[in-house]
Amino acid sequence: MRAAALILLPLVLAAAPAVAAPAGATPDDAIIDAGDGGLRYPVARRLNLIEDHFGVKVADPYRWLENDLRADPAVRDWVGQENSLTRRYIDGLPGREALKGRMQALFSHGRYTVPRKAGGRYFYGYNKGLQNQTPLYVREGLTGAQRLLLDPNDWAEDGADALAEWAPSPDGRYLAYAVQEAGSDWRTLKLIDVDNGKKLDDAVEWVKFSQIAWDGRGEGFFYSRFAAPQDGETFRSANADQQLFYHRVGTDQAQDRLIYATPDRPALSHQAQVTADGRWLVINSFQGIDPRREVHVAELNGDAVKPRLLVKGPANDWRLIGSKGSTLYFITDNRAPHMRVVTLDAARPGKGAKPVVAERPETLAGGSLIGNRMILAYMSEAQTVAELTELDGRKVGDVPLPGVGTAAGFGGREGDPETFFSFSGFVTPSSIYRFDTATQQYQIFAQPDLPFDPNDFGIEQRLYPSKDGTMIPITILRKKVLADRAVAAPTILYGYGGFNISLTPGYSAVRMAWLEQGGAYAIANLRGGGEYGKAWHDAGRGANKQNVFDDFIAAGEWLKANGYTPPGGLAIEGRSNGGLLVGAVVNQRPDLFAAALPAVGVMDMLRFDRFTAGRYWVDDYGSPDKAADFPLLYGYSPYHNILPGKDYPAILVTTADTDDRVVPAHSFKYAAALQAADIGDRPHLIRIETRAGHGAGKPVDKLIDEYADSYAFLAHFTGLTISAKPQ
Repeated sequence: MRAAALILLPLVLAAAPAVAAPAGATPDDAIIDAGDGGLRYPVARRLNLIEDHFGVKVADPYRWLENDLRADPAVRDWVGQENSLTRRYIDGLPGREALKGRMQALFSHGRYTVPRKAGGRYFYGYNKGLQNQTPLYVREGLTGAQRLLLDPNDWAEDGADALAEWAPSPDGRYLAYAVQEAGSDWRTLKLIDVDNGKKLDDAVEWVKFSQIAWDGRGEGFFYSRFAAPQDGETFRSANADQQLFYHRVGTDQAQDRLIYATPDRPALSHQAQVTADGRWLVINSFQGIDPRREVHVAELNGDAVKPRLLVKGPANDWRLIGSKGSTLYFITDNRAPHMRVVTLDAARPGKGAKPVVAERPETLAGGSLIGNRMILAYMSEAQTVAELTELDGRKVGDVPLPGVGTAAGFGGREGDPETFFSFSGFVTPSSIYRFDTATQQYQIFAQPDLPFDPNDFGIEQRLYPSKDGTMIPITILRKKVLADRAVAAPTILYGYGGFNISLTPGYSAVRMAWLEQGGAYAIANLRGGGEYGKAWHDAGRGANKQNVFDDFIAAGEWLKANGYTPPGGLAIEGRSNGGLLVGAVVNQRPDLFAAALPAVGVMDMLRFDRFTAGRYWVDDYGSPDKAADFPLLYGYSPYHNILPGKDYPAILVTTADTDDRVVPAHSFKYAAALQAADIGDRPHLIRIETRAGHGAGKPVDKLIDEYADSYAFLAHFTGLTISAKPQ
């Protein structure tokens, strides 16, 4: 649900007692006619399984679809039949090939990642356009010739193995990098000698949710891993008891040193950072998705690494942004819900925090120490505002950003004023900029050639009232010819609403293909996100989760009432926690939407914490194992609240067979329940990608195919006409 480093979770539930034994399955011998196009769904057998949850009898007839399809032929056969049905249906939709062709054209421009500097070398990713994975390049000096260092496109025939995290050693001699296979969260860490491009024999396995933190001498790095899962449980078993290790270059993983672990507190996960001067190891420990951390510190002086407690927790957020000597600079929400900057003394752990930059109304989203100054990024109306300050907190000035949008990057080190950042907007792909904190000047490092004119599109930002009167921000994207007149257009409404994640301006080639066809796209900044700080997040989680659904429903009603969308022209889209959002609001207001795309969603709210990263999400959702939380979760769980007799919108569920973040069983069970219910004639299909995961690392060709399918489906049911040459 967030960057992998933050998907950290709580406890696995014990099985609830079954009051009716699931032994043997009661097959459902009906083959259900889907109505539209004469679709007939595959048979999904029903188990006679009912469990008691705090006195409530809950049926789970499709529990067998939780089995790993690699090991269970019945699940594998059901997946094959569902994919075959979905493929036949979507291939018959008008405009699918035209959308795919336009998406390919919109991807066909060079894309760079933010450079990282080490030892005079600059490392960055560069994709020529339609390469499935982004290769990594290196330059000797800022203006040196570009040299290919790693090309992940050679790692798998189908392009499904990706280059994930990577980090150069401080002197730039080595690069440690993570191999991600088929979209899984599991990583294998490897090494390459940058001088000659030779790959070393080092291989570090069973790494997940980890940083790569080099020591100051470039002799090795710190990383986080879990124990190897049992056979057949690689993509299913809950992740617990993470440990922090040190790997020395040129050695076998069996020789790696255990640095820190908490076997008495297996819910804690641990991540390492090393200060830019290589002097201090900082260990963050946390147990859930909430940024509540315990912090240990150890001096890296060549002796045995001995972590000492710096901040007891987990209670507050503590994010290291840099150091000077033994002074560590942190962003924290300790006594500051919108965050502030403080320092701690690594040499004197018990001394306490010293304030540097006070809290203010805008949320402090990030920061870094560059040269002899700090760059602080604030969230203002869901957009980035960056400031430059002295190390004592005095403001120097604003960081000159190219416009309204989202800036990211700003990595670097104390003593070197050079940094890089990316900047993107809703209709402008990322450009990369170099910034000097000493001169306060910036220049373009890389800029894409656009296959369209951003000035052809309008961006409208409005506020609308939710059910309880709270004003919710919404951004509407559409062609200017539509924005200049009161013309209702088929619209996709997108939302997330959870885990303190902010929806900020950012470019999407597949979204641009929809806009070019004359469709509109609306993005609602729902409660549960991080756009307005801790209170906004708290207002949309746990017992307040219904606020998120109310906000999204109100957005749909507002778009229709204000003439943006025709009566039958509203579709909704959400991914992961957003997939849960879509599933929940479809159950609550099926009449409001023409079509829905719940992607890789959390659909069974009574069992989400039993698999892989699910235990971390208890911070946001609550625990189905607690009497106080159960009725809330059961009350909106998409799988459990499908309403027979209601006319549902067309639904295309999407997931992937190697998704070990939100396991595909969520989508399998939900789709089977939809297809078995009497919910109208429109199709309720599922698309299961092969050799793909939750989203990260997905090859470009698979990404284009998925969205061509999805948006052709939405266009068909919202009335959007697809043209091979959009005007």
